[in-house]
Amino acid sequence: MSLKPTLVILAAGMGSRYGGLKQIDPIDDKGHKIIDFSIYDAMRAGFGKVVFIIKKENEQDFRSCIGDAVSRKMQVEYVFQDLNDVPSGFSIPEGRVKPWGTAHAVLACRDTVKEPFAVINADDYYGVSAYQSLYDYLTTIGEQEKMPFCMVGYELQNTLTEHGSVARGCCQMDAAGYLETIVERTKIIKTEDGAAYSDDDGATYHPLPGNMLVSMNMWGFVPEIFQELQASMDRFFTSEVEKNPLKSECYIPMEVGRMIHEGKATVKVLSSRDRWFGVTYKEDKPFVVESIRQLKEQGVYPDILW
Repeated sequence: MSLKPTLVILAAGMGSRYGGLKQIDPIDDKGHKIIDFSIYDAMRAGFGKVVFIIKKENEQDFRSCIGDAVSRKMQVEYVFQDLNDVPSGFSIPEGRVKPWGTAHAVLACRDTVKEPFAVINADDYYGVSAYQSLYDYLTTIGEQEKMPFCMVGYELQNTLTEHGSVARGCCQMDAAGYLETIVERTKIIKTEDGAAYSDDDGATYHPLPGNMLVSMNMWGFVPEIFQELQASMDRFFTSEVEKNPLKSECYIPMEVGRMIHEGKATVKVLSSRDRWFGVTYKEDKPFVVESIRQLKEQGVYPDILW
């Protein structure tokens, strides 16, 4: 098994809230996207390969706008999240267009990724130190009884947007810094009194502590997870798709939480000194553009990455 971990990037989302393919929307005057800065950070931390999980119809856009430039500096591969990739014995509900979720997307890498790997969102900026922490963890794990995972956590109050709701995995840790539970809240908003979530599509809201640690889908995994995710998809199609055939999704945080509960995995929670930011909505972009400009000015990044 290679000691150099792989960076897996979730980029198959439809970008419905943003109103376009936000993963290839430039955020500086050199045409760089958020995803470029993520790959650059991973490359200088020591990651050896990047795998883009995309929809087949977006392949040429990704190659021309991102992948071809990156491939001059590190190995690049493409994996397609396919709506038709369903467990044996199941079919696609009539009218279903939405992908099956992040757990399904990661499972799409099962024939491509054979080494420890990190998973990130394409449209989130995680910061330099987060990748170094992931690399250090993934290159030093030995044989363990349970699957040794990790995640980088951020304070909820630093991950909200003024422009709408967000989904976050809310975390509870033990005294040793290992994840105990993670609950996916799919509708969290910023209010005058802080963060609040709804589990009834906005009819009622409940407060959340601003310093609560949340997952931003920045994970470290070992290849053994693929067998578990295959079982996850079997359960998902058996129990969830029938309830909500057009919109149900299988999320990484939910499945990782189940693996912890069943005693199959441990998740070391890593901290990042950097501030997360991302483009969930179009209105978030000016803040991201200014943040990147400042980081370049501080010397964190060169003017031209590739």
